[in-house]
Amino acid sequence: MPHFRKFDKYISFKFKKRRKPRWWAIRLVMKFGGTSVDGAEGVSRISRLVERFRREGHQIVVVTSAMANVTDTLIKMADMASGGRFPEKLMESLRNKHLKALKAVSEESLREEVQDYISSLLDELGGFLSALSVVGEVSPRMLDYVLSFGERLSTKIVWAKLRDMGMEAEYFTGWDAGIVTDDSFGSARPLMEETRRRVRERLLPLLEKGVIPVVTGYIAATREGHVTTFGRGGSNLTATLLGACLDADEVWIWTDVDGVMTADPKIVDNARTVPYMSYDEAAEIAFFGAKVIQPYMVAPAMEAGVPIRVRNTFNPSCEGTLIGGDCRPTEQTVKVVCMKEDVAMVSLKRAYYSSARDMVRLMEAFLDVGVEGILMSQSFPKGGLCVIVPKSKLRQMLKSLKDVEDLTVEVEEDVSLIAVVGAGMKGRPGIAARTFGAVAKRGINVRAIVQGPSEFNISFIVKSSDGREAVRAVHEEFIG
Repeated sequence: MPHFRKFDKYISFKFKKRRKPRWWAIRLVMKFGGTSVDGAEGVSRISRLVERFRREGHQIVVVTSAMANVTDTLIKMADMASGGRFPEKLMESLRNKHLKALKAVSEESLREEVQDYISSLLDELGGFLSALSVVGEVSPRMLDYVLSFGERLSTKIVWAKLRDMGMEAEYFTGWDAGIVTDDSFGSARPLMEETRRRVRERLLPLLEKGVIPVVTGYIAATREGHVTTFGRGGSNLTATLLGACLDADEVWIWTDVDGVMTADPKIVDNARTVPYMSYDEAAEIAFFGAKVIQPYMVAPAMEAGVPIRVRNTFNPSCEGTLIGGDCRPTEQTVKVVCMKEDVAMVSLKRAYYSSARDMVRLMEAFLDVGVEGILMSQSFPKGGLCVIVPKSKLRQMLKSLKDVEDLTVEVEEDVSLIAVVGAGMKGRPGIAARTFGAVAKRGINVRAIVQGPSEFNISFIVKSSDGREAVRAVHEEFIG
């Protein structure tokens, strides 16, 4: 008999009220990342995991990312093609990588079917890249189309392996599954009402019959049929979207770590798995640089009350991290200390006293060139504004300020952003003092400080050379 779900005490009231418990089986969306699905061994490993939970009677939707490094390869291919060079070697490497992974499938007819599919898909990609060589540029819409090939290739192989193991499975692209987005190419957002209707129409009947839908992550399409992508980490959004649309009991994000960690294990040797965190806490750490979750993936699950669990493909016995609706403070004041690198600090000062309206105009100037500040801190009455931006956006930001009169601009590029996150910080005195006391003991100078309105985090800026030591200092102070 399948185990009953173990997260009762963490489920929000909204979630409990919304669903009647199915004690004999649960509905799961299982998303597998690029390292999990890489190569024949990876495809076989995740297929065994799906088989294990399917055998217990659960209804399962599988969402698959592109294989490791394939998205980066496709970006290089598009860049080369737009520069007039056809990426012949990269194309051959891409073909070989997927044909090697296909060796996981033993049934000859299935293997031949997918071989033909791979050849057809790569011929289509080659034709498009040849056209790019003539055009000499890659628009965001064109790039989304090129990037869609990664998930289409990997997901078809996973589908074949599930069929090879005797499971009923059906392959879907994101748009075939019913996901509809706006036309913000490169960072598309779903049209929820239409997506929910289409997904339920297309996938629910299959689930009720015991069929496993195998869906490409990361990619979808507009109403007009133009291919879109959700941006980096977008397969996680595909998973939570499907989970919300299908009233899933949980969404499982399978990755290569044991869950959300208290800090990056490469920085803090004794970092450990966080067993539970709220949607709000998860969104905070995702915004500040956590690698296994992204801010936008949390929203659909939170709206629908669907818990997210982060698990390790290579250590499936570990329960991982559960993300749910309960936001109560815990004994553990701070849950995660994270660091965001590749940022710059821009300090803006006016020569005269200015109003809040002047600050708004500056921020509108940033948005006009596509720059959104990660953090902002301002002071009045003399208009001082400190903005933390990704280094990749620094040039656009400085360009937007070029014609602003009486403005002094100072830029520091060798900085890191440290974020200290935990619901237990809310309303508890002395947290800031302990944080900055721990940092000061290591001789680290803090350049800027911001506390968000949620009171779930304190963020501060230090020199890049001090970033790792600052993470260790705060982790030792609060977590050990």
